[in-house]
Amino acid sequence: MQIAVLSGKGGTGKTFVSVNLAAAIEGAIYVDADVEEPNGFLFFRPEETREITVNRKVPVINSDKCDLCQECMRFCRYNAIALIGEKMEVFPELCHSCGGCSIVCPKQAIHEIDHPLGSIKVGTHADHKVISGYMKPNEQSGIPIIKELLEMVKSEKNPVFLDCPPGSGCSVIESVAAADFCILVAEPTLFGAHNLNMVHELAKIRNKPHAVIINKAYDLTNNLIEDYCMKHDIKILASFPFDKELANITSEGEIVVESSKIWLNKFRELFFKIEKEVRHATNPHS
Repeated sequence: MQIAVLSGKGGTGKTFVSVNLAAAIEGAIYVDADVEEPNGFLFFRPEETREITVNRKVPVINSDKCDLCQECMRFCRYNAIALIGEKMEVFPELCHSCGGCSIVCPKQAIHEIDHPLGSIKVGTHADHKVISGYMKPNEQSGIPIIKELLEMVKSEKNPVFLDCPPGSGCSVIESVAAADFCILVAEPTLFGAHNLNMVHELAKIRNKPHAVIINKAYDLTNNLIEDYCMKHDIKILASFPFDKELANITSEGEIVVESSKIWLNKFRELFFKIEKEVRHATNPHS
């Protein structure tokens, strides 16, 4: 079972929820798919780590064959190829690895080579597997890393918790591709409601069953997240308080469920709710 944890922006509590859910469930697997800014390892501090390089293809131009026709440059919509002086130059950091330039080259002067995009680190924390993706600075897309992360856990029998990138862009769409259920984490503010709408629309487009967790909840006369969920018939699984103790534990890089039996039980109860939602989504008449 793969559970994707989403939020419309960073700082909402997506990592807090996914880390503690994974840590609360025996044998669960945590996957940090927020490859531009992964931070789950700060909490798990995994041991026995191994690192896997993830490459993407970039073009190389053979100057001996190239006649400077510039077909490759005209084809590329990302300006990754340019005529510099009397030579066609490739800028790998702008390339989106579509392979089109090598296809349109009339002289077959272009071939592709591996270019390091980033890496994946795999380690353990107690009985949990911790897998994190890392994209190198200046790269344009971490989607190949996310695809590799999903490939690594597709056959796992234990629960998998995907700490997805923030927002609703291409990398988020890719990260929920195999998810059985989406948790939408939101703050009870006007901005939080706007960002919840973004990930809610994404979950609907991808036809993924989903529910909401309200994080950093405090006493409001009008809770905009509750209003949004009521209007759109979305179940609220939990509401976590704006709590100084939680903030202190998290700021120290500690996992809350490992520091508090009360919160361990709360996150286990939350997982049982998620399991029930997944079963219902799989078999609505059960």
